[in-house]
Amino acid sequence: MNLGELAGIANDSEVTGFAIDHRKVVRGNVFGAFRGSRFNGEDFIGEAIANGAVAIVASPDAKVEGVPHLAADEPRKLFAELAARYYAPYPEVVVAVTGTNGKTSTVEMTRQMWRMAGHRSASIGTLGVTTADDQVTTGLTTPDIVTFLNNVAGLKKLGISHVAYEASSHGLDQYRAEGVPVRAAAFTNFSRDHLDYHPDMDAYFAAKMRLFDEVVEPGGTAVLWTADPKSGQVIEHAMKRGLNIITVGPDAETIALVSRAPTPLGQSLVIRFGGKEYKLSLPLIGAYQAANVLVSAGLVLATGGEWAATLSAMGRVAPVRGRLERAVISRAGAPVYVDYAHTADALEAAIEALRPHVEGKLITVFGAGGDRDAGKRAPMGEVAARLSDVVIVTDDNPRGEDPALIRSAIMQGASGATEIGGRREAIAEAIRLAGPKDIILLAGKGHETGQIIGNKVFPFDDAKVARECAA
Repeated sequence: MNLGELAGIANDSEVTGFAIDHRKVVRGNVFGAFRGSRFNGEDFIGEAIANGAVAIVASPDAKVEGVPHLAADEPRKLFAELAARYYAPYPEVVVAVTGTNGKTSTVEMTRQMWRMAGHRSASIGTLGVTTADDQVTTGLTTPDIVTFLNNVAGLKKLGISHVAYEASSHGLDQYRAEGVPVRAAAFTNFSRDHLDYHPDMDAYFAAKMRLFDEVVEPGGTAVLWTADPKSGQVIEHAMKRGLNIITVGPDAETIALVSRAPTPLGQSLVIRFGGKEYKLSLPLIGAYQAANVLVSAGLVLATGGEWAATLSAMGRVAPVRGRLERAVISRAGAPVYVDYAHTADALEAAIEALRPHVEGKLITVFGAGGDRDAGKRAPMGEVAARLSDVVIVTDDNPRGEDPALIRSAIMQGASGATEIGGRREAIAEAIRLAGPKDIILLAGKGHETGQIIGNKVFPFDDAKVARECAA
């Protein structure tokens, strides 16, 4: 494809790809020069051209000499649109999920249910790119636009027909989830997070609403969990856009959650669909997992799924890595669960999910990430202390901050908690304290296999460490 065909200008230069890192530019690439919080891509336009860039996408006042300047007030959006044309075609069915919590579980459960219905399917998000055969880590919930489009187009080449991806607020705000026709979009929930990036909660919510306002294709479907306080506003966005609406949750019109009761290995649900009630044995614990599986079912229905097959698939979904994953049972008989909860409400949901299964003490081990929203630390401590029997505050990913100061901020809300800086030592102490009727929750890192201290990543997997400490 040449530049003229791609961008609608008089230029026959052959386009060989797209790049947003000037060091990765090769001859024939279109370079996106964006202004960011840490770097200004416009500073590297000259180097990109020297490396062979045939065009530059940048703001109107950027200085570009020698190659076409494709200017736009929102250069990231224009870059995404052009890149999407270049990398097409894509799988026939693509859906996206946004929300503060539950995105990873929802896209992965959607993938599983599609697969059970006979579709070759994949999910893209925090866990990477997952298919029935493989999992490849990308390192970000929503990767950069070039990686994202490459991944989705690559799945098409592999014969994948159905894709579910996580649409993070960062990705939506930076146009990193554009260009692929999105047939349905889902909203899980909304609570405080990422205020190190967004100026306030209104801006955070507005970023997520781009999924419904702009990204999902006209005539598409919005799938909404109705029990969240923000769901009414999401419905307003969907209706204003003219989208079809599927609601799930207590008293929802499409899939209503009538009742829920814990069982030894999961939970028993009664759900109502089409005027009839159905019993479902869900092999996952926790109210939020029931919410995730119902949202996933809504996405499956929105993309042509049959109810009977979808209901059957809900009862066969497998646990998602790092989401209330049972890592090991200690020698004393205490199960150890690993969860990615790293906000106050996610921590509350994880603890409440485990509470019905606890006969003795619930022991919670957690920390908070450095260089992230510091305002959520004390509230996380308060939640853990209020809902757990024993709390151990430890390090998460301190990054560039002093770990002791992060722990101190958490401890301000965690009355009666014990502070143990080393995460391995904290896990070992929890396992030492736990008796046969107790349950241990290791929260914050979930599926992660490294701990970020300073600018280095050290090997650390909560589930693996728990098994080592329990041996």
